[in-house]
Amino acid sequence: MHQIETAAKEWLEKRGVKISEIADLVYVLQKKYHPNLTKEECEENVNRVMKKREVQNAVITGIQLDMLGEQRKLMEPLQTLIETDESLYGVDEILSFSIVNLYGSIGYTNYGYIDKIKPGVLARLNDKSTGECHTFLDDIVGAIAAAASSRLAHRAKDAE
Repeated sequence: MHQIETAAKEWLEKRGVKISEIADLVYVLQKKYHPNLTKEECEENVNRVMKKREVQNAVITGIQLDMLGEQRKLMEPLQTLIETDESLYGVDEILSFSIVNLYGSIGYTNYGYIDKIKPGVLARLNDKSTGECHTFLDDIVGAIAAAASSRLAHRAKDAE
């Protein structure tokens, strides 16, 4: 495994996100369309997405910014924007779009849906009462799930 890929996976784990939890999001997105879908297939697609350099770079960049915000080490006004996850900030979503688009435009609809309903790990990452800052991480995790879901959808269509 490449150094950046290893770091990205380790940093996700250190921030409390397991690959299996992202796979659960993929399952939520795709179960309606693939009745025989397994959690293992979902996890395989997440792992394939995690091999992409764009994903690895987004993960390590977003997590680093979240950690700096949590430690109050950013200059104002960026500190407040990230610390409060200001709704009009939008850079967190822009970073995530680099992941969402990996497998075509279907990724955008997957991402929008999962970001709206915030199931599973996304609900936990969006809980502001924990004192942890996940301004970037929640969007990145949703984007990885959306991309993995899109990958799965494309592969299933190709198999037909």
